[in-house]
Amino acid sequence: MISEKDLEELQKIPLDERVKRVEALLETKENPRGFELGLLLALKMGQEIREKKPLGSESGDLVVSWKDRYSEYVIEEAIASAKEFLLHPASIAEKIKAGMDKFNKVPEDAGHDVAGHDEAGQQNATESKDQNEAENG
Repeated sequence: MISEKDLEELQKIPLDERVKRVEALLETKENPRGFELGLLLALKMGQEIREKKPLGSESGDLVVSWKDRYSEYVIEEAIASAKEFLLHPASIAEKIKAGMDKFNKVPEDAGHDVAGHDEAGQQNATESKDQNEAENG
C-alpha cells in the first residue's frame, strides 16, 4: 500500500521522477488498488497539464491499457481517486492520515471477538473457565 510517508516523499521529488517511482512500485504489485492506480493517473495528468498537452492525450492511453488487467470497478475507483488527487489534494492527505491512524491503533481486545474467541475460534482459557462458573453456578 502507498502510505502517507510515501506521498510526503513523492512531493519532494520532480514530477517525472515521481511518475517513474510510482510506475515501478505498481509493477511489483499483482493487484494494485484503485487508489494506487489513481495516484499514477493523477501524476500522468499533471504531466500533461504541465507540458500543455491536451488532458487525456497520454493518460487516456494508460486507462485503456488497464482494461485487460483490472476490473471495471478498480478502474472506476482509480479515475475517481485521480480526480480527488487533482481537485482536493488536502482532503486526500487527510483521508490517508486518518486511515493510517486507524490502522496503527491496536484495540484492547485485538485478536478476540465479543465472545472472547481468538482468530482461530478458540476461547481464552480463563474466559472459558469464568463463563463455565457463571453458567453452572
